[in-house]
Amino acid sequence: MSSDRDLGLGVVGAGYWGKNLVRNFARTTGARLLSVCDLSEANRNRAASLVPGVKVTGRFEDLLEDPAIGAIAVCTHAAAHHALARDALLAGKHVYVEKPLTLEVAHAEELVRLAKEHGLTLMVGHLMLFHPGIRWIRERLVAGDLGTPHYLYLQRLNLGIVRSDESAWWSLAPHDISIALYLLGSRPRDISARGNAYLRDRIEDVVFANLQFEGGQAAEIHTSWLDPHKIRKLTLVCDTKMVTFDDTEPREKIRVYDKGAERSVDYQTYAELISLRQGDIWIPSLPGTEPLLLECQHFVDCVRDGREPDTSGQQGLDVVRILCAGQASMAAAGTPIPVG
Repeated sequence: MSSDRDLGLGVVGAGYWGKNLVRNFARTTGARLLSVCDLSEANRNRAASLVPGVKVTGRFEDLLEDPAIGAIAVCTHAAAHHALARDALLAGKHVYVEKPLTLEVAHAEELVRLAKEHGLTLMVGHLMLFHPGIRWIRERLVAGDLGTPHYLYLQRLNLGIVRSDESAWWSLAPHDISIALYLLGSRPRDISARGNAYLRDRIEDVVFANLQFEGGQAAEIHTSWLDPHKIRKLTLVCDTKMVTFDDTEPREKIRVYDKGAERSVDYQTYAELISLRQGDIWIPSLPGTEPLLLECQHFVDCVRDGREPDTSGQQGLDVVRILCAGQASMAAAGTPIPVG
């Protein structure tokens, strides 16, 4: 049941992914979805059927000018994120922006600055950080149950959706970059990346990237929308345990391997210097809560409580810096590029 104290919400962009935001923001506690904006009449009609009573409009200005709307979620094509989020912040609205935050570092910096100057919440939709599986791995790392991270590699592959306005790197890699930053808890030093554009000129369909972190860890990222397999998987290797996370698995998404390699203190031959440990496999149980609902509720709670989101504008800026450095590395034939 809604009340007069509920946060009024507006969503701009109700297409392929936006319709899921519409559905989940309508389910949040402490907020009311008041208006949905989209240029497509079909998308507006679908939003109206998903949330009976919601206002639909083709004018973004209607959301900006409505005093009952305190927060706006932006879920359009990435090139429009900066202008829409900037206008919303200048209108005094809290803002949620789908990933990536922007396509340029300077634009992301501006949004972070505006949110701070106006005392507004700016949150980025890095969905995977709200996945119970990724959260479980992070909690075990913080507790020390897995040991010290060495490296991880992440794969996000599929056949489609092929986009014309952004590459597989910009479309898919924000998920895996945000996961790497979240799990390793360290700042990347540099990135080297190679990509290939097979379907359209200058729009990479497949990218291989390597991140080197200040703490000595490494992350390898493989993204592609031109692949026969649907893979959403990460492997994390620590000094005492190894973990795999497979988001395509319906139930057993995480496996913890009690495996490792250790340097022996007392050894007689070179072959005895490194000892291998082969232990048990543990498959933990995870809650089945929809990550997108957790993300939407987190935004509402942060706005209402005045807290900084887990996926703040600053975190979104960090990801954009890495994306831009990776793009520069691809243009330089894989030359490592420092991450600012």
